[in-house]
Amino acid sequence: MTERTLCVGEALVDVVLRAGAEPTEHVGGSLFNVACGLASLGAPPSILSWWGRDVRGHRIAETAARAGVEVVAGSDGAANTPLAYAHVDAEGRATYEFDLTWEVPPVGSLEQYGHLHTGSFAATLAPGADGVRDVVARIRDHATVSYDPNIRPALMGTPGEVLPRVTEMIAQSDVVKASDEDVAWLYPDEPVDDVMRRWAASGPALVVLTRGPDGASVLFDGEMRSVAPRAVDVADTVGAGDSFMAGLVSGLLDAGYLGSRRAAERLQAARWSDVEPALHRAVSTSSLTVSRAGAYAPSMDEVRAAQDPTLR
Repeated sequence: MTERTLCVGEALVDVVLRAGAEPTEHVGGSLFNVACGLASLGAPPSILSWWGRDVRGHRIAETAARAGVEVVAGSDGAANTPLAYAHVDAEGRATYEFDLTWEVPPVGSLEQYGHLHTGSFAATLAPGADGVRDVVARIRDHATVSYDPNIRPALMGTPGEVLPRVTEMIAQSDVVKASDEDVAWLYPDEPVDDVMRRWAASGPALVVLTRGPDGASVLFDGEMRSVAPRAVDVADTVGAGDSFMAGLVSGLLDAGYLGSRRAAERLQAARWSDVEPALHRAVSTSSLTVSRAGAYAPSMDEVRAAQDPTLR
């Protein structure tokens, strides 16, 4: 039985802006996207977040219910629902501006959760960042943790301001995923491989660096390896990293390498061939997402078909 995953972080409304087109609105946010991705892949998720009881907030709650994402009580306590303005260029790449506040509502027992995923500005933006740290500290005695820095410069200030919290979160995590752009922003003068090795030495068993159309670099069991991309026609990259994360977490949960502290011990003792299927699932989910407009969450059937053409 797959353990329930708690996603701690933002759920918001994306206002998508394209040149020559009317603005469109979609429910999104990094942690909400991961939660929906997990649900679509059959891994039961809950989300602990911070949105309002306005029209947009009701839309988030309704979207969560349709997706099969359980909402933790208190997540609708904000004065207003947060907004992210996504400016999408001609090649489908998105840059963001934000109008939001971030807090972590009080949460009771965490025993029902076998895994926690967090990241993005939730782990660095005051006052909610301290709440994220507290939840991670409470859950680590029995659950595994994954983290994606998912850098948002518009909300995070300077690298020097967020690095202490980012490195603290990495040290508390079993799995860390970042993009090459995240690492370049955090450590502009350092080789990426050196950064990944330092992260791995601080605690996580698995460190993954996504490289957009070039696939991913993976540091595991002391070895640096590559995972090849899948060739697809890109509609846009909205939610691509979140989809990768959902695929990776669901694959590791299914394999028994996340979901409890005993699972964390199994991950520490695993070999490349043990985790490779989860990494390929992550690449497949991400490629399916970028082939569709918006933060599309593919199903497990779609992922299997992408990996085995005979199932299409």
